[in-house]
Amino acid sequence: MLGFEKGRYRTRLGSGPADLRAAQQLRHRCFIADGGEGLETDTFDSACLHVLVEEQGESDPVACFRLLPLPGGHAIGQSYAAQFYDLSALAPIAQPILELGRFCIRPDRKDPDILRLAWGALTRFVDATGVGMLFGCTSFHGTDPAAFRDAFALLAARHLAPPDRRPVPRAAEIHRYAAELSGQAPDLRQAQRQLPPLLRTYLLMGGWVSDHAVIDRDLGTLHVFTGLEIGAIPEARARLLRMVAA
Repeated sequence: MLGFEKGRYRTRLGSGPADLRAAQQLRHRCFIADGGEGLETDTFDSACLHVLVEEQGESDPVACFRLLPLPGGHAIGQSYAAQFYDLSALAPIAQPILELGRFCIRPDRKDPDILRLAWGALTRFVDATGVGMLFGCTSFHGTDPAAFRDAFALLAARHLAPPDRRPVPRAAEIHRYAAELSGQAPDLRQAQRQLPPLLRTYLLMGGWVSDHAVIDRDLGTLHVFTGLEIGAIPEARARLLRMVAA
């Protein structure tokens, strides 16, 4: 269900150590050191499904991400995100949930079809497995919150999680952007430039975020918890996603 082709690209489920290594190499390049050699790994890799996006005729992936399927909200404590956020507000979710993590696109690739194809693969998986909620940590590249002021102001004004779903801080180092920027109007053009493409897509589908960002010194990122309840996706958006996935 995760493997299909469209245009110049294909997605496929990784199988074996070589595919995992290719994903970890790309993650190192994107999160740790652009152009540098190395692997970005953690203990969650062994529990996840790893998806590669490849250009036809090329051996190295142009994008990758990993998926951690969980049977429902009662199991959300097993997720990567639960290290950084108290997610007990999501425990009542009865449907299967799916954590999307380590999403990255090669820095030299700007083709929007790569992101579209990745969402097509996700749509197939969600539809086939009855997932009720997609979630994860969505990263801004860098650890200085001031560099993303307008993006955070936009999130605070329009996209915070409902109170009954809102994550509670757990990480040692956080930026409480919603409290700091309450009532401040963002420059919308700057905000759109500052938002990571993955987060922009989440928000277009009705996704919401935590009211604080975690400062992750290991990856050199700021991240917000991001949730997307599948039943709340606008019908027009759902149709577009399924057209990509067809």
